[in-house]
Amino acid sequence: MSEQLNFDVVVIGGGPAGYHAAIRAAQLGMKVACIDAALGKDGKPALGGTCLRVGCIPSKALLDSSRQYWNMGHLFDQHGISFKDAKMDVAKMVGRKDAIVKQFTGGIAALFKANKVTAFYGFGQLQPGNVVKVKQHDGSEVELKAANVVLAAGSDSIELPFAKFDGEYIVDNVGALDFTEVPKRLGVIGAGVIGLELGSVWKRLGAEVTVLEALPDFLAAADAEVAKTAAREFKKQGLDIRLGAKVSRTEVTGKGKKKEVVVTYTDKDGEQTITFDKLLVAVGRRAASRGLLAEGTGVKLDQRGVIEVDAHCHTGVDGVWAVGDCVRGPMLAHKGFEEGIAVAELIAGLPGHVNYDTIPWVIYTEPEIAWVGKTEQQLKEDGTPYKTGSFPFAALGRAVAMAEPAGFVKVIAHAETDRVLGLHLVGVGVSELVHEGVLTMEFKGSADDLARICHAHPTLSESIHDAAMAVDKRAIHKAN
Repeated sequence: MSEQLNFDVVVIGGGPAGYHAAIRAAQLGMKVACIDAALGKDGKPALGGTCLRVGCIPSKALLDSSRQYWNMGHLFDQHGISFKDAKMDVAKMVGRKDAIVKQFTGGIAALFKANKVTAFYGFGQLQPGNVVKVKQHDGSEVELKAANVVLAAGSDSIELPFAKFDGEYIVDNVGALDFTEVPKRLGVIGAGVIGLELGSVWKRLGAEVTVLEALPDFLAAADAEVAKTAAREFKKQGLDIRLGAKVSRTEVTGKGKKKEVVVTYTDKDGEQTITFDKLLVAVGRRAASRGLLAEGTGVKLDQRGVIEVDAHCHTGVDGVWAVGDCVRGPMLAHKGFEEGIAVAELIAGLPGHVNYDTIPWVIYTEPEIAWVGKTEQQLKEDGTPYKTGSFPFAALGRAVAMAEPAGFVKVIAHAETDRVLGLHLVGVGVSELVHEGVLTMEFKGSADDLARICHAHPTLSESIHDAAMAVDKRAIHKAN
């Protein structure tokens, strides 16, 4: 029989939702353990989940590196900067990315130590009675007993039955972060966040990138005008995005260094084939709940393996909670952050809360895409009366001075109360600007409130000020 240790809170998963829950619970005076199975490239435990190890952080490192390189060939000349023989050292770029990941995974381990969170490295499984069995990487087993267990197992890449990951020619986001050289021809299945971001990285470095998207509409979740503008800019950059393209078969052919991936898909013109050197499958993610629950726990999964919870992330089983990618809602790291903190505070008897209506979305392409709240399409479907105001970056002094005039900002407000219902942006730096909308909506502010707040000149944030003024047709820097 394995040893049993007692805690106030046991968290399964050290990703964004899990480590936030663990640290906040420890701050509130509880004895906390956190279990995580992930290993880094060096074979050592690496906290931080998909987001930190193979998602948000490493992809942004590569996006920034590739953007610097792209700008040398496509933007610097506008500033009067010239150079000769620019080259990209892919190994050095990937090494920089790995160093950043290692820095931050180590940072979480240091935070655990500072907050007295006990880390267990291995696979945790919930047993009946709030017991968690841990199979540690060293082969030993330990049982943890707690008054409260937080399930934060995260998510895994969805693998298509006809495009199995081989880690070399057909890859998920993990493989696409670690190419040793720029592929001449890169195929991407899925025009979502991962596909567009990683497709952009390798396109900027010289790859011919073709994105195959099964849906007929581009970025259907985003505002239609934003999606249209983004698609136009991606086309200018040379990204070949094919909509309504349903992939049915993939085959790795050839031998040695001459191997390639032949992809068969169907679109409005019938069956097509296209050949790539590498294929990234980015069709979404699924809750990593397999093996998480022993028989008899009482915790329920839906047909997609998502853990069922109420509005407060409680599973309905006394003392068992679930947060992050393994529960309903958007699979976003910052959503997991807030759920983890909220659950820790609820366990402590405090009023933990997450407002799902004000969670921002960001796609870190060039231009960036961001939004919060409802789109015009959604408001029309709901029958909600609304009014809009927009402002183009091309009329914004700071954006033009930066040689970044693409995109616009749109403010959507209720037609009768003027309350801000959504903020939709495409352009330079909008991943930061979107939070003006988040803050305004959290405090139930109006478009007039945004219009009457003094914004520094010249700044990118003025775009929001002018868009808010345009809601009531009083914009100064554009025709109403």
